[in-house]
Amino acid sequence: MLRRGLTIAATTLALSTAMTHTAAADGGKGNAESCETVFICVDVGIPGRPGSEGGGSGPAPDKGSGTGEKAADKEPPGCVYQRMEPQPPADSWMWAGHKPGDGAIYEAVCQGERDEEEFAMTIWSADPPEATVNPAVLAREAVDKMLLRGPEIGITPKPGGKGVVGMPVYLWTTRGAETYGPNTASASAGGITVTATAKVAKIEWQMGDGTTVTCTTPGTPYKAEYGKKPSPDCGHRYTKPSSTTASGDYHVTATSTWDIDWQVNGGGASGEMTEIRDSAVDITVAEVQVLN
Repeated sequence: MLRRGLTIAATTLALSTAMTHTAAADGGKGNAESCETVFICVDVGIPGRPGSEGGGSGPAPDKGSGTGEKAADKEPPGCVYQRMEPQPPADSWMWAGHKPGDGAIYEAVCQGERDEEEFAMTIWSADPPEATVNPAVLAREAVDKMLLRGPEIGITPKPGGKGVVGMPVYLWTTRGAETYGPNTASASAGGITVTATAKVAKIEWQMGDGTTVTCTTPGTPYKAEYGKKPSPDCGHRYTKPSSTTASGDYHVTATSTWDIDWQVNGGGASGEMTEIRDSAVDITVAEVQVLN
């Protein structure tokens, strides 16, 4: 969701770069659903933005049919609008055949899925356009409300203890909303509410000996009665002592991949995103000492 107002002065609307994209509206009326569906959408010459000499990969208005309708596979960006003051001269290309007093020229700042995907344009609209909301941006705000952590590592041997080469190593994490999910949060703006739900899809365990163990479950906590039985779902065995490493310990890193699904409440737009979190511990593994 846009958090800053439009600050672009009219003098920055360079004609040589601003006329890269145009789109005409349905019936000559501004449509609040998208910057791409109002009468004319023109990129402002801003480095790193569409239509500027500096290039950029952000969203750009549809150039296809000239009807102003967005491409079927594009989500409408969220936009905020500000009436240009003073209005351009009557002979300005911005009027696109209209005359001063017949609607007005507005400056728009529109946004993609991330805050950095922001671009600016000018539009003509018969009526003052209303700010719109990109559901994907609300989804990001909902995720930002969550506390998603790396695994709360459970491991045998315990950090501070000492394991034995060849013995089963159990790997697990505490099941919780912050460490494994599900974790749910919502964000609202412009009459739209988006709810996002995050769950850990997998945990990759870097065991410190060059081995990676990938687990799609939270793992099984070790109990004394398990003895020498290997973990049923997430485990490892060391073949060398940790004294063979420079530090004398095995540095174990557990990396969680959080899969996040979001949905506009009541139906409509939906999507997915991914977050990565990790935790680490050091453990000692020794060889069995045999007494003669």
